[in-house]
Amino acid sequence: MKYVMSYRAVEDFLPLAQQHGPAHVARLHEFRDRGLLLMVGTFDEPMNGDAMGVFTTREAAEEFIAGDPFVLGGVVASHSVRPWNEVLQPG
Repeated sequence: MKYVMSYRAVEDFLPLAQQHGPAHVARLHEFRDRGLLLMVGTFDEPMNGDAMGVFTTREAAEEFIAGDPFVLGGVVASHSVRPWNEVLQPG
Protein backbone atom coordinates (compact mmCIF):
# COMPACT_ATOMS: atom_id res chain seq x y z
CA MET A 1 0.00 0.00 0.00
CA LYS A 2 1.21 3.47 -0.90
CA TYR A 3 -0.36 6.86 -0.20
CA VAL A 4 -1.08 9.59 -2.72
CA MET A 5 -1.02 13.16 -1.53
CA SER A 6 -2.76 15.69 -3.75
CA TYR A 7 -2.56 19.47 -3.58
CA ARG A 8 -4.95 21.99 -5.03
CA ALA A 9 -3.28 25.40 -5.33
CA VAL A 10 -4.80 28.79 -4.58
CA GLU A 11 -5.92 30.74 -7.63
CA ASP A 12 -2.98 33.17 -7.84
CA PHE A 13 -0.38 30.65 -6.68
CA LEU A 14 2.67 31.60 -8.76
CA PRO A 15 4.11 34.49 -6.67
CA LEU A 16 3.70 32.47 -3.48
CA ALA A 17 5.15 29.35 -5.12
CA GLN A 18 8.20 31.31 -6.25
CA GLN A 19 8.66 32.73 -2.75
CA HIS A 20 8.41 29.38 -0.97
CA GLY A 21 9.78 27.19 -3.77
CA PRO A 22 13.36 26.66 -2.54
CA ALA A 23 12.25 25.54 0.95
CA HIS A 24 9.53 23.32 -0.57
CA VAL A 25 12.03 21.64 -2.90
CA ALA A 26 14.46 21.12 0.00
CA ARG A 27 11.67 19.35 1.92
CA LEU A 28 10.93 17.17 -1.12
CA HIS A 29 14.59 16.13 -1.25
CA GLU A 30 14.65 15.45 2.50
CA PHE A 31 11.68 13.07 2.28
CA ARG A 32 13.06 11.38 -0.84
CA ASP A 33 16.43 10.91 0.85
CA ARG A 34 14.69 9.37 3.87
CA GLY A 35 13.00 6.87 1.52
CA LEU A 36 9.50 8.19 2.29
CA LEU A 37 8.68 10.02 -0.96
CA LEU A 38 8.73 7.91 -4.11
CA MET A 39 7.64 10.43 -6.75
CA VAL A 40 6.13 13.90 -7.01
CA GLY A 41 5.05 16.28 -9.72
CA THR A 42 2.65 18.90 -11.00
CA PHE A 43 -0.19 18.53 -13.48
CA ASP A 44 0.30 20.38 -16.76
CA GLU A 45 -3.17 20.58 -18.27
CA PRO A 46 -4.25 22.98 -17.00
CA MET A 47 -1.08 24.33 -15.34
CA ASN A 48 -2.84 25.59 -12.24
CA GLY A 49 -0.40 24.54 -9.51
CA ASP A 50 -2.13 21.26 -8.67
CA ALA A 51 0.28 18.47 -7.78
CA MET A 52 0.58 14.98 -6.34
CA GLY A 53 3.13 12.87 -4.53
CA VAL A 54 3.39 9.19 -3.69
CA PHE A 55 4.55 8.30 -0.18
CA THR A 56 5.42 5.01 1.46
CA THR A 57 3.11 5.60 4.46
CA ARG A 58 0.19 7.81 5.44
CA GLU A 59 2.26 9.10 8.35
CA ALA A 60 5.02 10.23 5.97
CA ALA A 61 2.53 12.09 3.77
CA GLU A 62 0.92 13.76 6.78
CA GLU A 63 4.32 14.70 8.22
CA PHE A 64 5.31 16.21 4.87
CA ILE A 65 2.11 18.25 4.64
CA ALA A 66 2.33 19.48 8.24
CA GLY A 67 5.70 21.14 7.63
CA ASP A 68 5.56 21.92 3.92
CA PRO A 69 6.40 25.58 3.18
CA PHE A 70 3.78 25.52 0.39
CA VAL A 71 1.07 24.64 2.93
CA LEU A 72 2.39 26.98 5.62
CA GLY A 73 2.94 29.79 3.09
CA GLY A 74 -0.55 29.70 1.58
CA VAL A 75 0.26 28.16 -1.83
CA VAL A 76 -2.00 25.17 -1.14
CA ALA A 77 -5.75 25.76 -0.91
CA SER A 78 -6.56 22.15 -0.02
CA HIS A 79 -4.90 18.77 0.21
CA SER A 80 -5.78 15.13 0.65
CA VAL A 81 -4.09 11.80 1.34
CA ARG A 82 -5.57 8.62 -0.10
CA PRO A 83 -4.43 5.00 0.05
CA TRP A 84 -3.37 3.61 -3.31
CA ASN A 85 -3.05 -0.02 -4.33
CA GLU A 86 -0.22 -0.22 -6.83
CA VAL A 87 -1.03 -2.99 -9.32
CA LEU A 88 2.08 -3.07 -11.57
CA GLN A 89 4.96 -2.97 -9.13
CA PRO A 90 8.58 -2.85 -10.32
CA GLY A 91 10.58 -6.08 -10.26
